[in-house]
Amino acid sequence: MEDQLLIEIINYEMDVELPAHMPFDELRRALQAIINKMIAFDFQKLVNILYRVDVNERKLKFLLQENVGSDAADIIADLIIERQLEKIRTRREFSSHDDNISDEEKW
Repeated sequence: MEDQLLIEIINYEMDVELPAHMPFDELRRALQAIINKMIAFDFQKLVNILYRVDVNERKLKFLLQENVGSDAADIIADLIIERQLEKIRTRREFSSHDDNISDEEKW
């Protein structure tokens, strides 16, 4: 369930069309391939996506500096997935809190 929601969000945020059902490792590889293409052919689009997804810029710079020689797409894909999973968890947490509030107290 969480993987499917993750894929839906990634498809929306990155304007891609990944299959709705795919194992996590395949999702990660597909995302890495998309990011590598963007690095090579449309870097500005990647920058815009990172901004929209709200990837922590300091963390990204730190990880890229600490992992010189590693594929940047691997690091970026992991950060995008991590951030989207954080958003999913936060939304679930706050939506469960809303269930405990009476309709009169809700805005």
